[in-house]
Amino acid sequence: MTKVKIYGAGSIGNHMSHASRSLGWEVTLCDTDPAALERTQKSIYPGRYGTWDDNIQLIQNQDAPIGGFDLIIIGTPPDSHMPLALAAVAEKPQGILIEKPICTPDLVGAQELVEKAAAAGIHVFVGYDHVVGAASQKIVDTLASRAIGETLTIDVEFREFWGGIFAAHPWLSGPSDSYLGFWQRGGGASGEHSHAANLWQHFSHAAGAGRIVEVSAELDFVNDGTVDYDRLCLAHVHTESGLVGRIVQDVVTQPPRKWGRAQGTSGFIEWHCGFEPGCDATVCKTGDADAQTIKFHKTRPDDFIQELSHISAALESDRIPYDISMERGMDTMLVVAAMHLSNQERRPVRIDYSKGYTPDALSTL
Repeated sequence: MTKVKIYGAGSIGNHMSHASRSLGWEVTLCDTDPAALERTQKSIYPGRYGTWDDNIQLIQNQDAPIGGFDLIIIGTPPDSHMPLALAAVAEKPQGILIEKPICTPDLVGAQELVEKAAAAGIHVFVGYDHVVGAASQKIVDTLASRAIGETLTIDVEFREFWGGIFAAHPWLSGPSDSYLGFWQRGGGASGEHSHAANLWQHFSHAAGAGRIVEVSAELDFVNDGTVDYDRLCLAHVHTESGLVGRIVQDVVTQPPRKWGRAQGTSGFIEWHCGFEPGCDATVCKTGDADAQTIKFHKTRPDDFIQELSHISAALESDRIPYDISMERGMDTMLVVAAMHLSNQERRPVRIDYSKGYTPDALSTL
């Protein structure tokens, strides 16, 4: 049986606990706040999944056992990820899963984690769960096989009013009550909805177009003296091979639109998250044929079960899957950091991956 320690008893911590238990794993769920642990047991978990699971051990961080875990999951706010991840490396588990975004836009601690995890031989993953979904895999297979010809451009949007986040966290009255209302802590559209940037990179790699190396972005901020976050993040990007595309992330769109499209020389394929209640979908058209829609039925808990199953298979085979690897998550954070720098300087920003996951990797053009 896999032994899992999870930091953070918020929404993600509950999802990860349930997914772990669905796979028959032993779970220790930790939080700094005893009220959060009580809320998990009496409200969040039974409210979502029907009943509390007495096999989940609840414990405060300071009392959490050290060592002996196969997987450590960090589901806390982004500005706490790096200290917890570095401490997790010292415990020497097989793997560490860090919720997205992996770090804050200043990239503090990022390169240190990469180096220490590599030295310890520990596989680290980042929780961009959409890339391991069935619909995303269909996109990847289509692009890799060149079924739509040569990829000409990619667009990905993650546009969603974040009222749903606060509905899932009723103990929060709004963005000022958490990291969400502060871009420097990893919140705002650029951080919370960085799924779009990550998916864009994922599809680009599948198309053989490589990494994003140039970013030109404009962000729209809310700064009222209480909060300071970007509600809209627009970016034009191009890759090592010259592929050009667009990334859109916001926290204002109602109803949500989580969508991606790759246009090729002989057709297109689209990714739709929440195409209908209970399913994602792809829509593909090649040549003169009619567009074909394929639906992938799943529930929200299924997303996390799929993610952990994917990680479990990777750990058993002792390989790091490229799709949710730490390196891909760090690449996404370089793009997010570049978005902010581009907006601040009103100029395009170049990414030099040879300089590591540090601010030195970014320069204005």
